[in-house]
Amino acid sequence: MSMIARKTAKTASIVVTAGPTREKIDPVRFISNYSTGTFGYEIAKEAARRGCRVTLVSGPTCLENPPGIRTVRVESAREMKAAVERSLKGADCLIMAAAVSDWRAARPSAKKLKRGSGRPSLELVENPDILAAVAARKRGRPQLVGFALETEALEKNAMEKLRKKGLDMIIANAIKKGSAPFGDNNINIMIFDRYGRRARVHGATKRQAAKIVLDKVFGFNI
Repeated sequence: MSMIARKTAKTASIVVTAGPTREKIDPVRFISNYSTGTFGYEIAKEAARRGCRVTLVSGPTCLENPPGIRTVRVESAREMKAAVERSLKGADCLIMAAAVSDWRAARPSAKKLKRGSGRPSLELVENPDILAAVAARKRGRPQLVGFALETEALEKNAMEKLRKKGLDMIIANAIKKGSAPFGDNNINIMIFDRYGRRARVHGATKRQAAKIVLDKVFGFNI
C-alpha cells in the first residue's frame, strides 16, 4: 500500500504539474509543445474538491489560477524542476501531468535572430528529468504519477517508462494519426501501476478522467 493510500484526502498533500514548458531560442522564439494544461488543472481542482492540500506548478497556459489552490507559474523545464523541489516538502504525491520539454537550446541568443544573417545553428541539450530526480531520493520520496504520450507501442513504452523512472503509476495515451495530441476535452487513457494492474478509460471528459485518476491514486478499484 502506498503512503497516500493510508491517508484520507483531507490529510493528503499533492503537487500537480501542468501545461507545457518553454525553452528560449532568442528573445522572441522558443521550443515548446501544444499542451493546454487542462488535464493537469482538472486533476488539481479535483484533489482540492476532495480536501487535499494542493500545489499546482504550471507552465505557460491560457488558464486562470484555480481558486483556493496554491499556483506557481514557471516557464522553463529547469524552473519547473526548482519549483517542484521547493513544493515537495511534506508532499505525499507528485502528479507530473506537465508536458516538459525534453530539450533546450544550448546557447540561446541574447538578440533576435534575423533573416539574412546566415542560417542559425541550433544545438540542443537535454533538460533535467524531474520525475527521475525525485524517484532517486533516499528520503521523503512521494508517490509518483507520470504521464506518457506515445505515437506507437503505447503499452510497451508506457511500462518501460514506469519501470525506468521508478514510478508508482503512469497515465498513457496515444497520438492518433491526423488528430491533435492536445486540446480535445474528451480523452482515452490507460492507467498502469507498478504492480502490473491496468485500467482503460475511454471517451471521458478531462474532469471525469481526473476523478478516476484520483480514485486510483487513493487506492480505489476502477
